[in-house]
Amino acid sequence: MKRIKQIPFIVLVYTFAIIWSIPLIWMIYMAFRPQDIPLSKGFSFNFTLDNIINVWSAAPFLTYFINTIIIVVGIFGFQMITSTMAAYVFARLEFIGKSFVFILFLIQIMIPVDVLIFPEYLVLRDLSLLDTKLGIMIPYFASAFGIFLLRQYFKTIPIELEEAAQIEGCSKWRILWTIYFPLARPAILSFGLVSVSYHWNNFVWPLIVTNSVENRPLTVGLALFAKSAETGAQWSMITAATLIVVAPLLLGFLIFQRKFINSFISSGIK
Repeated sequence: MKRIKQIPFIVLVYTFAIIWSIPLIWMIYMAFRPQDIPLSKGFSFNFTLDNIINVWSAAPFLTYFINTIIIVVGIFGFQMITSTMAAYVFARLEFIGKSFVFILFLIQIMIPVDVLIFPEYLVLRDLSLLDTKLGIMIPYFASAFGIFLLRQYFKTIPIELEEAAQIEGCSKWRILWTIYFPLARPAILSFGLVSVSYHWNNFVWPLIVTNSVENRPLTVGLALFAKSAETGAQWSMITAATLIVVAPLLLGFLIFQRKFINSFISSGIK
């Protein structure tokens, strides 16, 4: 009887999953269709790898990949340092105005990123950092969401572990990186998924900051490729380029999906 009652819920879940996956399935299907029959009626087994090969050679996607990896890894690395230290301060240390400062950090989550584009652009212009990878990364070196997530997780770690480390003569710095940081791996993995996926797909800010191929990420390169005269309305080429851009994220999720889900569950419930 229990399983029978769960059938409507299971059917609903699978229905939404199928609806959500339709654009992805269509993109993969179109990416391997010959250019002369991309929108033909009916289904056929005429598939080719020429679209992927032509797209890869038509634009410097290797350069875009390298730029994107540098940007994503650089941002996440700095965010881990700044967010971990700030989260530890808000979770364990006491100072005047602590609650007020923490509220200011939370307010940043509610402010749309696009609102700050103009002042950030002016700052980068004055620092001569326009059209650089560092210019793309600097505004994201700190994350209010990461600080909040790690702070909440740090508060669930028993204080007795820190007190025992203090008795042994450990400094605050050593306590942070040898106790809190390893125990917070589920929260770090959750935040890493959010950070990497967001900055891999980030488009507006890199589009405004960059002007050269040497500093453009994948999203900007894909947009320029889609608008180029070579592709026009050739959907097979456009979808092939899109597949190249999203393939690393899809593979990463398929490989680590169990760890991703478990990390969100353990960090979210606590």
